[in-house]
Amino acid sequence: MHNMDNLKKLSKLKDHAKPATDGFWQYDNAALADGAIPKKYKELIAIAVGLTTQCVYCIEAHKGAALKAGATAEEFAEVVHIAAAIRAGGAITHGTHLFD
Repeated sequence: MHNMDNLKKLSKLKDHAKPATDGFWQYDNAALADGAIPKKYKELIAIAVGLTTQCVYCIEAHKGAALKAGATAEEFAEVVHIAAAIRAGGAITHGTHLFD
């Protein structure tokens, strides 16, 4: 179901909803630009979010950007564990709703 070639179809969104699509990409680029949080760390955060939401497209796209920004395999490994801990933490804390 997931095929990176599907990303080539993103232009179809622009064909059918140009203002919203352009606005999204402008926002996305601004949010991920180097700033108070350096670009490398923003890309690592994006990977952690992609792992948590299980968006394979996000993981792959932000992996490339993170590598370009200087991320290491060790940082990727830590990001995997951060995402896993946060996702598991959600199950643990939501589990409290089961008890009276």
